[in-house]
Amino acid sequence: MTVQFGYPEDREARSAARVRALEALLIEKGVITDATVDKVLGYFEADMTPLNGAKIVARAWTDAEFAERLVKDTPAAVAELDLPVGMDGAEGEHLQAVANTPGVHNLVICTLCSCFPWPVLGLPPYWYKDPTFRARAAREPRVVLKETGLDLDPSVELRVWDSSGHSRWFVVPQRPAGTDGMTEEQLAALVTTESMIGIAEVPSPAA
Repeated sequence: MTVQFGYPEDREARSAARVRALEALLIEKGVITDATVDKVLGYFEADMTPLNGAKIVARAWTDAEFAERLVKDTPAAVAELDLPVGMDGAEGEHLQAVANTPGVHNLVICTLCSCFPWPVLGLPPYWYKDPTFRARAAREPRVVLKETGLDLDPSVELRVWDSSGHSRWFVVPQRPAGTDGMTEEQLAALVTTESMIGIAEVPSPAA
């Protein structure tokens, strides 16, 4: 999924180049080592990834009682699962799930751009931090969703949640059609970061 909100096409490349230059300088000065960089990158690739959120969503889709507990007390429900990271630190504290229904769609934004729940969703996409997206999603969320391909029916209530250090929101999207009989692992493979933000729905396997 590609989302653009006035973000210059080469800005991401320039940012990546600056990161590489900073990394090389820190290594040269002896502040960090290649092993340090590899360890941090490995942590985000293997532990703090959207796969955690996908597993949570898949369990909610297959266990109605868990889904109810997840919304009522998200940290306690998540603690029931065997995930590689905890939800009590490193951007995972104060986690709160909201569930989409046929009549309600949830969208999570962060106007401060500092409260993304890393343990559940991984690192935020570059467009999520873009000032244009943050401003427009708060001001005209339904229009922004339509521009990204999600045209909600007027009868569907749209709720916008602004994440902060006190509440780090993520969305439990609706289970798509055509998934009866699928295992939790197969269902988790369908879940995307965008769907757990609320900027998209989970596509059916047929799609």
